[in-house]
Amino acid sequence: MTLRRVVLLRHGQTDYNVAGRMQGHIDSQLTEEGRAQAVRAAPVLATMPFDRIVSSDLTRAVDTANTVAEAIGLPVKLDPRLRETHLGEWQGRSVAEVEIDYPGQITDWRGDPRWTPPGGESRVAVVERSLPVVGEIDADLAGEPGEQSVLLVAHGGMIGGLVSGLLDLPESVWPIIGGMGNCKWAVVARRSDHPRWRLSGYNIGVT
Repeated sequence: MTLRRVVLLRHGQTDYNVAGRMQGHIDSQLTEEGRAQAVRAAPVLATMPFDRIVSSDLTRAVDTANTVAEAIGLPVKLDPRLRETHLGEWQGRSVAEVEIDYPGQITDWRGDPRWTPPGGESRVAVVERSLPVVGEIDADLAGEPGEQSVLLVAHGGMIGGLVSGLLDLPESVWPIIGGMGNCKWAVVARRSDHPRWRLSGYNIGVT
């Protein structure tokens, strides 16, 4: 085993975040503050030893990843499996607007990882597509000298799900994993003598 740590960084603030609208696969843009958040986070993350940086291919994640990668000195590989949850007919709407057209369904979605927004995907489906990203990196690094670390740049909902999946938590407790602030990160790590991932930190970052 050589992959010892995975850091999962959420993108900076976007225009949709400011407007209070659900993004999903919509290719929203970083705001000026979102770009500044990435600049502030970059030197902190650069103090950590990373061997790879992999990002969602949505612009808000790519722009965040590129800023951090410049400070770290590594290239960024894009992987669409790290995209945010596809929210189907809810994308682009506020929670209040969704509640009007789909009363009670936001609560159902937040409480049940298998519940799927109309035309979208469930949290379980997000984890099923993103977990192999870590597995493939782990296999690719097997046998490499030293202890390896990877930075994944992605989205709040996807990060919460992927952390739950990596920790092998029962689906019934996935909803207790809280939200992730813009340009904040989670850390999962494992010991050299045990293959299980453990949560080392969550919603970490600079102000």
